[in-house]
Amino acid sequence: MKHTINTKTLMGALVSLVVSGTAIAEICYDRSVSGHQLVVDSHLHFQPFSGPNIDHRVLLDYLQRAGVKYANVYGIGQTRIEDWACLNGGDCSGNVRIAPTMKNDFVNAVNMNAYPRSEVQLRASMTFPDLQNPERIVDQMAILDREFPGLFQWMGEANLVKEGLFSYGHEPATLEDIANWSPFMEILAERNMPLALHSDMGNGEDDYAYVPLMEAVLEQYPNNTVVWMHLGTSREQMDLDPEEHVALMTRMMETYPNLWFDISWNVLYEGYFRSPERRGPYVEFLNQYASRILTGTDIVASAYTGYNEYLRALEQNSFINQYLNKRAFRYIGLGQSYFDLVGADAVAPPVC
Repeated sequence: MKHTINTKTLMGALVSLVVSGTAIAEICYDRSVSGHQLVVDSHLHFQPFSGPNIDHRVLLDYLQRAGVKYANVYGIGQTRIEDWACLNGGDCSGNVRIAPTMKNDFVNAVNMNAYPRSEVQLRASMTFPDLQNPERIVDQMAILDREFPGLFQWMGEANLVKEGLFSYGHEPATLEDIANWSPFMEILAERNMPLALHSDMGNGEDDYAYVPLMEAVLEQYPNNTVVWMHLGTSREQMDLDPEEHVALMTRMMETYPNLWFDISWNVLYEGYFRSPERRGPYVEFLNQYASRILTGTDIVASAYTGYNEYLRALEQNSFINQYLNKRAFRYIGLGQSYFDLVGADAVAPPVC
């Protein structure tokens, strides 16, 4: 017996579909009545870059109130290392360093075990990997496996290259670094665990300068599911030519069948989806590859993140859904692509 999916919408409507075996109830999701809000937040940081984190139970209440039924529990792939001392009375002066750490993965795991909730189904993600120094990743995975058996079923968001962090000590992974990922990538492939990567497509001099790094990952690890975050964009790249951008992504989707894209983060709304002049190529792309597209808010929650802030992120990251065709909306907005990827015992309703 499949689970019942209750999709709570922005308007407060509730639509249910019960699936038993192969017989599907004659109920469909009517966007004209129920809206276009996403129901799977596959990209949600329960830990902040710095400072105190939001109470785990409070964030779960946000999800439940907003009608989000599934979420990935990310730490953060980069953390102000100094904060761990500062928050306990240590010296906060000096240069700020941002680097991956296991600490927030431990915090998330402890909270998930301490405060189990059935209203929102959560999936824990390993966000500690330092992809520029991969030699310890297998040992670190083993630590989390030992302390929290079976809890972690995802890896990322990890940084392949993130120009926004260059001034904080981050450097792009090199081709040599990527070649040395093999031990942990083999484990991920064996477990069918996706790897979610933040990888800027380019920089101020060349819009696609870093694409060869992602191509190297996909060429060397064809059996791994790789999720490319934010359609490869960032705060530093909010004005890519839509036709060129979509053409590159299309080529890569056709070349690498285990490549997926994520359309979370409000940079996509602000730079690409909101504008009618820029939106069209992306709608066509999402309609074509909907079964390999994931969505979410990319909220980086801190103690100061309020419910209205989460709702605003949910609204902006759901915006593009209203322009998708029925099939694409079912896969993206109603979560079927996510259910298929993680093997969830759930089925999204058909769209009217």
